[in-house]
Amino acid sequence: MAKTNAGRFFEDYALGQVLTHAVPRTVSGGERALYHMLYPARHALYSSDAFAQASGLSASPLDDLAAFHIVFGKTVPDVSLNAVANLGYGEGRFLKPVYPGDTLRSVSEVIGLKQNSNGKSGVVYVRTKGLNQRDETVLEYVRWVMVRKANPDAPAPETVIPDLAKTVPAADLVIPEGLDFTGYDFDLAGELHRWGDYEVGEIIDHVDGVTIEEAEHMQATRLWQNTAKVHFDATFRPDGQRLIYGGHVISMARTLSFNGLANAQMVVGLNAGAHANPCFSGDTVKCWSEVLDKAETAAPGVGAIRLRLVATKDGSVGELKGENGKYLPGVLLDLDYWALMPL
Repeated sequence: MAKTNAGRFFEDYALGQVLTHAVPRTVSGGERALYHMLYPARHALYSSDAFAQASGLSASPLDDLAAFHIVFGKTVPDVSLNAVANLGYGEGRFLKPVYPGDTLRSVSEVIGLKQNSNGKSGVVYVRTKGLNQRDETVLEYVRWVMVRKANPDAPAPETVIPDLAKTVPAADLVIPEGLDFTGYDFDLAGELHRWGDYEVGEIIDHVDGVTIEEAEHMQATRLWQNTAKVHFDATFRPDGQRLIYGGHVISMARTLSFNGLANAQMVVGLNAGAHANPCFSGDTVKCWSEVLDKAETAAPGVGAIRLRLVATKDGSVGELKGENGKYLPGVLLDLDYWALMPL
């Protein structure tokens, strides 16, 4: 009997299948330091215990996207080890802050399957939950990924495509208990722009850019224990290139968005996301944001802002899709999310 794990292929999935992912992980301040080194993240709430405590939290939590990467990475051996590409996200909510000392684990359920017309691969839809040591769900999201078939002659499953909400309603966003921005220090946060200063339809050019390095990408995939072959093994793709982990692009773009959105402190909802084109070492990532919606919350001094974050490798601003409705070749990421900001 083989002792090694070759990973699941498309024909190994079944609707309703529950995947309990291995190796829980206790997080520490090390994850925060490495996350800030890799990107480098500068949002004050995730950088300073004192700033977080002045905002009503017990301490500075782990960056929401760092928590997302940890939960995501645990799913890779069971969901996307043999992936061609991760295609998209939806219905994501961040339900509880993650603090150093918390232990995270992941569970996924297969909620959709669709074999591709070439018969060589198919799309698997999973709903993943990240849970802490108290079995509380700290975050949840849906993602869909294209996975190879081991046997092209294996019969196609019944096509089931889940009906996903286009956005997370503002009323369904979960505000961390105790969060209070009434005494918010804009000087320490790095910008004066508050919730009321942004208008729906406004486009913000974040100006700065970062050239992706092979070394930092490999550090990131190892840190998040993302062992997908397309990221590690240069022989896995016909072009001999390792594909940059899409989450690496997400975090880099979110960090670049600090210049113009420094007060969009906490990510609380993930409405939709697409990795529009592959990213490789040597590409220079720049980004822009569009304000899509705004909503008040019940938390004192806290507003919610819905943003489209677009990462590009050609520096274009405000351009997303061509006349054919497809993403332009310079677009790497199209991410629609909710963040919390002081009123």
